[in-house]
Amino acid sequence: MSVDELTDIFRNVLENNNINSDSDFFLMGGDSLLATRVLSAVARTCGVELDFDDFLDAPTPGALYKKIASLT
Repeated sequence: MSVDELTDIFRNVLENNNINSDSDFFLMGGDSLLATRVLSAVARTCGVELDFDDFLDAPTPGALYKKIASLT
């Protein structure tokens, strides 16, 4: 998974094309229910299971990409 693919997941879940790799999911209108959709998409796309705490620690596409890369 690339940071661009992860950014696209954020865009799709938040229905906002103005998301970039530094956009904070929660500041862009995301909530815990939408975060689970991101986590599910990540699991489907790259096979990495993250929990909500992982997402809280890395709420931007760029930070989440680094988190995923450290686990694979």
